[in-house]
Amino acid sequence: MASVNKAILLGHVGKEPDIRTTSSGDTVASFSLATNSGYGDNKTTDWHNVIFFGKTADFIKDYVNKGSQLYVEGRIANRNYVDKNGIKKYVTEIKGYSVQSLQRADTNERDSPPAIEDDDSIPF
Repeated sequence: MASVNKAILLGHVGKEPDIRTTSSGDTVASFSLATNSGYGDNKTTDWHNVIFFGKTADFIKDYVNKGSQLYVEGRIANRNYVDKNGIKKYVTEIKGYSVQSLQRADTNERDSPPAIEDDDSIPF
């Protein structure tokens, strides 16, 4: 039986991305992304933990800042860890494989960077 795990988000980056380098030299970028739903008094904001690896993380490092509007595609992943107090924590995050920075046409900012995809994550 086939299955699908795909997340598509369009939102704004909540704080500056956290950029790290693995022991093998690969870049890892993580950040929170805010999405809104509803209208008026029923409007709500959801926060999503997003993580990218490799060349897409390099793209995040070079082009993404707090407030950037992004279109993100990825998969939903769950993991757990034990914090410094010995308490087991559970995290749900989006492991991104495609990102596009969106900019409004009426801004004077530099040209919008291209979309980027992590070719290593494509299963075929």
